[in-house]
Amino acid sequence: MPLDPQAKELLEMMAASGTPPLTAGSVADARQGVAAFAQLGGEPEPVARIEERTIPGPAQPIPLRIYQPAGNGPFPVLVYIHGGGWVLCTLDTHDPLCRSLANAAGCVVVSVDYRLAPEHKFPAAAEDCYAAMQWVMNNAASFNGDPHRVAIGGDSAGGNLSAVAALMARDRKGLRPVFQLLIYPVIDYYLADHPSYRENADGYFLTRDDMAWFWGHYLGEKADSANPYACPQRASSLRGLPAALVVTAEFDPLRDEGELYAARLKEAGVNTRLVRYDGMIHGFLSMAGVLTQGRDGIALAAGELRSAFGTEASSG
Repeated sequence: MPLDPQAKELLEMMAASGTPPLTAGSVADARQGVAAFAQLGGEPEPVARIEERTIPGPAQPIPLRIYQPAGNGPFPVLVYIHGGGWVLCTLDTHDPLCRSLANAAGCVVVSVDYRLAPEHKFPAAAEDCYAAMQWVMNNAASFNGDPHRVAIGGDSAGGNLSAVAALMARDRKGLRPVFQLLIYPVIDYYLADHPSYRENADGYFLTRDDMAWFWGHYLGEKADSANPYACPQRASSLRGLPAALVVTAEFDPLRDEGELYAARLKEAGVNTRLVRYDGMIHGFLSMAGVLTQGRDGIALAAGELRSAFGTEASSG
């Protein structure tokens, strides 16, 4: 399909702004540049309550932001891991998306402020996210959550870390989430040469060069790319993992690896739904303020979460 007209207009505006590519500047420059990203999410929705907490982490305390929807709990819980290539983004950049998911899915959303690269290389982020997920399942009652209905989810690098946390829970015999929400996830190393990397190498927001830059900052050495806790596609088995929704975008370098992972999950007997958004670019759920399909994607994710939590039939 052709590029979605709204996405085309957004990409043209970005190109006209003259913003240099990620690879042209420093990490500090890139982080400053994403500060305006949250505006693409639209006006932040009100939620019933927001709480800031700090929990013990494997190396240092981990800040959390907890969003509670209206109603009476205990609520099911989504542990949300933000994207940004393990290098960029914050709780604030993904605040509009977390608010929308809390309201639409009728669940508490716990957003995790994990350690970023390059200051903290692999596996720091993965270990933080696993620790946060375990903490939530052990302490959900302290914020009106249901410890038996906890999902893990995230977008892009956050989708990677969500998939990894689910693998860690299985491998380490930890407490397991009931569902994984993988939104255009990073699943494989950028040199895997999937067709979507060639087709969408440049011009569609996330580029091949961006991914090389992200991976270069995240991994301590190239050999780490063979570790399934860096690249879930390298896991020898996906059996015993929680049910999943995998969302991909047609004009995204990461499209094929997400879809291959969904196929592997299905082959391993995992209840998995794959939804590709034709005409869309990477990051579109976080651009719901300007992209109609971003709002559709949030509704889809919320419906799947409700179904997984047993609070409402699946939608979308």
